[in-house]
Amino acid sequence: MSVKDIFDFARESEVILIINGGEGALDKTFRYISKAHGGVFEGSFMISTPDKSTIYTSILEEETAKTTGLDVKVFRSRKNYEEMLKESLKNYNTVGLNYSALTLENYKNLLRIIPDKDFVDVSISIHEARIIKEEYELKLLREAAKIAGDSIDPVYEKLKQGMTEKEVAASVVYEMMKNGADGPSFSTIVAFGENASQPHYSPGNRKLKSGDCVLIDYGALYDGYCSDVTRTVSFGKASEELKEVYETVFKAQAEAMKLIEEGTNGKDVDIKARTVIDSTKYKGRFIHSLGHGIGLEVHDHSALSQNLDFPLKSNMAITNEPGIYLPGKLGVRIEDDVIVKKGGHEVISHGATKELREI
Repeated sequence: MSVKDIFDFARESEVILIINGGEGALDKTFRYISKAHGGVFEGSFMISTPDKSTIYTSILEEETAKTTGLDVKVFRSRKNYEEMLKESLKNYNTVGLNYSALTLENYKNLLRIIPDKDFVDVSISIHEARIIKEEYELKLLREAAKIAGDSIDPVYEKLKQGMTEKEVAASVVYEMMKNGADGPSFSTIVAFGENASQPHYSPGNRKLKSGDCVLIDYGALYDGYCSDVTRTVSFGKASEELKEVYETVFKAQAEAMKLIEEGTNGKDVDIKARTVIDSTKYKGRFIHSLGHGIGLEVHDHSALSQNLDFPLKSNMAITNEPGIYLPGKLGVRIEDDVIVKKGGHEVISHGATKELREI
């Protein structure tokens, strides 16, 4: 969707102001509207009306900003920044802000610089516009997913007894970047054996040994867009318990996948996967929601949860990731990236194998 679509949801705003703070306070909507390839744009801001967007940035980002084709104005100092901000908004009374991405510090600065404006929260409007992906976004998401899929087999080939989780995580990132990723879309999770029972585990120095399950949750960042994939394999011969858990998770994902199409409630997709798992002795061991949106952020929006009514629409991009976690023993999660379509869906990540792979 274009910036005009944001205003369709935010009719009360005359203009939208997108503000970037430091590295930890960057608004992804800046990238969404500008379609900039590269650049960080720390401390920059953007003024958007339904018909025009202007980037205000430092000389550091001037060259990158001009590649967007938008109007670009360069400030030379903090004083110059504030003067430009005042000047750019002098003809507007009601200013839309993305409160969900605005730090308190930046908000307080705004109140100091332009205290005479009526600020309106347009974060929900931005959220609604970003949920439905344009074709160029879907193309980037497909490429991010392809890179992730192409990168995993070389990692498996390098697995050997005694490797640490951190070493494997580094190998995943290396392979993705070798295949064209700009970097990982989030901190790669690699968990061996009992550590795989922690869904948000951080890789450590645990060494790989025969019979371990190996859970790898990873994603590629490609031109600003994210993939998010999880695979679980066995290093050496798998135990019967690991095989049974894997089979159950695979079935839960496959049954849930059948329901993904435009018009389905995401709640029902989650419940389907949960019902499959809860019909076994692993009832209650699926401890998170089934999936989330992907896009400029790896968790772009909510999607598949038993506690959320969320009608699926064509060209939404979501994950399908059931899991079973047995504390102190093992964990299995299978995750794929999916584009919702009318009458069905498109799985854009390489599919998991039906049988548990023994590496």
